[in-house]
Amino acid sequence: MMKKRLLFVIESLAAAGGEKSLVTLLSLIDYKEYDVDLQLFSFNGEFQIFLPSEVKVLPPFRYTRFLRGDYHYSIGLWAAQTLYSIASRFSSNTAKVKARLYWRFLYRFIDENRNTYDAAIAYGQCLPTFYVVDKTKAKAKLGWVNCIYHLDGYERSYQRRFYESLDKIVLVSTQALDHFKTIYSDMREKMYLMPDLINPEVVVSMSRNGVSYDDNYQGARILTVARLNKNDKGYDITLKACKLLKERGRSFKWYAIGRGEYRQEMESFIKENGLSDCFVFLGTTANPYPFFKDCTVYVQTSRHEGYGISIAEARLLNRPVVTTDFDSVYYQMIPGKNGLVVPQDPVEVADAVERLLDDHSLYDAIVEYQKQEKKGNTEGIDVFYKLLTNNNVCV
Repeated sequence: MMKKRLLFVIESLAAAGGEKSLVTLLSLIDYKEYDVDLQLFSFNGEFQIFLPSEVKVLPPFRYTRFLRGDYHYSIGLWAAQTLYSIASRFSSNTAKVKARLYWRFLYRFIDENRNTYDAAIAYGQCLPTFYVVDKTKAKAKLGWVNCIYHLDGYERSYQRRFYESLDKIVLVSTQALDHFKTIYSDMREKMYLMPDLINPEVVVSMSRNGVSYDDNYQGARILTVARLNKNDKGYDITLKACKLLKERGRSFKWYAIGRGEYRQEMESFIKENGLSDCFVFLGTTANPYPFFKDCTVYVQTSRHEGYGISIAEARLLNRPVVTTDFDSVYYQMIPGKNGLVVPQDPVEVADAVERLLDDHSLYDAIVEYQKQEKKGNTEGIDVFYKLLTNNNVCV
């Protein structure tokens, strides 16, 4: 029997939750049944080294030659790139707006995929979705929404065309699903639930191999793994909680794994408030799991999450969690059992961290509970296979 041919599209394989989820999904696919192509907009992300050898990574778009400095490639492309840069400078600095402007000005310079697939899968909102709808040929087109996706006003109107063109829209949590149904209520019949996949064997194995903390610090280690972002990831809450803990005379170091546009503001806050000795940027790494395994407490201060893969990974490695009460947090958190859930407030976060550091009975009880929790959800690959067919998937 001939293999089915799949195309996945994602912006990059940088160290982030959606990218990690895709690599896990690709590691579970049965390559006796499927041939898989992968299209990236940006290459050499940290997770690219973990792609299965069976996955064919398609070459970069031709227009990227211009971005590398080949100004003779196209005067039209030069003009489009210039207009995009100008429009971006005077627009709202959000991913949705940037993606819309990018597609508006550069759409005609992006190559069409000339293959025909059984399914083309946009593994993320914005550019992957735009590309799958406008630039691919497939018997079925699926789009993943891996966050609580807020669309209103013109952005809702602009993106409607793309979601109407998809055969199925896949959400990663019940909260994300319910929210998206309120945005495009007329499309709810083609919306499905498939949580991000986590492979416990891979996570545990990687946690035992690789680089961990190398500063010889012997006190409490607090860890946060998230893009350095204020509005969604809540790193302003993180820093204020860190400041409170220092003011209370606690002995600790707070480590952040991630990169993002908020780093400069974070560095200014750290300098102004004398936190350089207790807040540490670790950058990004393809293998953060030794840091998870060796931390004392894992803290997530997000305002919004589609699922919260980092929390799941901390739980998988039996690290007590303090997390803010974001949209989908109760999809995996049981307050007082596998961690503490608090309001999106620095004082509440600091209080919860102190509680875990001081109450050894509570700390140990959480660890024991986590050891008994179900680890991972690799059986979710069966949901993916059903999504590729005409079978309905319960949501």
